[in-house]
Amino acid sequence: MKTTSSLSRILILVSALLMVSAYFTPLWQISLWAPQYPEGLNMKIWIDRLSGDVDIINGVNHYIGMKHIGQEMFPELQYLVYVFGAIIAFGVLAAILAKRWALYTYLLLLLILGLGVLVDMYLWGYDYGHNLDPSAAIKVPGMAYQPPLIGYKELLNFLAYSGPDTGGWILGASVLLAGLASFREFRAK
Repeated sequence: MKTTSSLSRILILVSALLMVSAYFTPLWQISLWAPQYPEGLNMKIWIDRLSGDVDIINGVNHYIGMKHIGQEMFPELQYLVYVFGAIIAFGVLAAILAKRWALYTYLLLLLILGLGVLVDMYLWGYDYGHNLDPSAAIKVPGMAYQPPLIGYKELLNFLAYSGPDTGGWILGASVLLAGLASFREFRAK
């Protein structure tokens, strides 16, 4: 079995250790701006909880029939800490083993995690923005309030933004480092 270079081992180890930041920084953010909220409303999604202006956002969204946002809406928050822990451990193990198959497997795990999170966020946003309470105070026929997956979107008089927060950008760097190590090893063979 082919072994990885010292530089690739260092890249893998740094990649895995960067993922530890997920336990201490918010991974995703959803922000809303409107004339009545010029300073904006923010919701931060962490690996195991929500923070920010969640109660105010719930109060505003109640009028258009959106579901109450709470941690119970995100069962993933109960087990993501373990998923991240397993991937971090495998990344450290891949650096120690110095085998190409371990590096490629580590990168694949990161990519599956990233894709899984994006699909999960899209499905949550779709359900949240389309399954509205029919007895809501404000109804706009044909209007859906699905927040953007990534980027900006106008929702009535609100401008909504969704995208990575500090931890999400760090995780992106982690994936890039693992990708760079994999590319180096693939080219070396």
